[in-house]
Amino acid sequence: MKIDLTETTSSKINQALVSARRAIGTPAIGMVLTLVIVTDEENAYDALKSAGDASREHPSRIIAVIKRVSRSPRARRDARLDAEVRVGSDAGTGETVVLRLHGELANHAQSVVLPLLLPDAPVVVWWPEGAPSDPAKDPLGALAQRRITDTYSAERPIEALAVRAATYSPGDTDLAWTRITPWRSMLAASLDQQPAEVIGATVEGESDNPSCELLAMWLADRLGVPVERMVSEGPGLTAVRMETKNGVIVLDRADGTLATLSMHNQPDRGVALKRRDTAELLAEELRRLDPDNTYASAVKFGVDRLHAGGEVTAAPVESAEEKAAARATEAKAPAAKKAPAKKAASK
Repeated sequence: MKIDLTETTSSKINQALVSARRAIGTPAIGMVLTLVIVTDEENAYDALKSAGDASREHPSRIIAVIKRVSRSPRARRDARLDAEVRVGSDAGTGETVVLRLHGELANHAQSVVLPLLLPDAPVVVWWPEGAPSDPAKDPLGALAQRRITDTYSAERPIEALAVRAATYSPGDTDLAWTRITPWRSMLAASLDQQPAEVIGATVEGESDNPSCELLAMWLADRLGVPVERMVSEGPGLTAVRMETKNGVIVLDRADGTLATLSMHNQPDRGVALKRRDTAELLAEELRRLDPDNTYASAVKFGVDRLHAGGEVTAAPVESAEEKAAARATEAKAPAAKKAPAKKAASK
């Protein structure tokens, strides 16, 4: 069910929500949080679709805030609020309110959103792109317990990581960090299977992929070892190598779908590491509403500190056969004969 409201107010939007719920026979509110999406017209459809898919796991009231920039000075002075209310099958498992703020009202979005928040429920704000430099101090971000950004969509993703580190506040997170959750889990599990002291590591991936930098900073921060950042053609994150005193551990994903885990004295194993869509990433972030201290520690490690030992170097492009042969040779070679990873920084 959809209801269009032109030149409306927050009070009329709330009344429309109640009327729509009664019309479809669900007067009770069974939602667990309010998700506020700050976006533009270009990205609104994709963002709302991802949020709707994520709401099947986390029933929520989704409020999309679209700021309409007027072209003429007179139109910019006029304030107008248009809204679209979606309930039932048109809104996933919750309800959706699309707000279009015109003129001066675009600078006071928090005054429109505040009356629409679910009472006594957590608030999450998500910027699919164009996130403020300090999300916690943004007027909408100040309403939320969790603030989700995505440095991957920034003009300069690696520089955006430095901004996220400098302005971090408890409750901040980034989808570039969420994308590497399966990688972090697999690498931690591999060390459980083959406990040994790690003496160096290498992370290989696209040059402007912030997830690669975050994974390298996480390894350097948690292991306290030099981590080398190598550049490949992708897609995304392609390989991680950890040098241990018992041999090398390699997690290699050349095609963006299936990875190969290689460890000393063990057969190679295939691991499903597909690149996840935005709905899956968003659903994962909505599972926890407390501060992510591991992300905070990793992002504050710093890109400059990671690359303190030198420039990022380009990794040679190898065929699948060449990579398999190299892994087999490394598995047989004694750990003492392996070249140490390029020194970057220690904890």
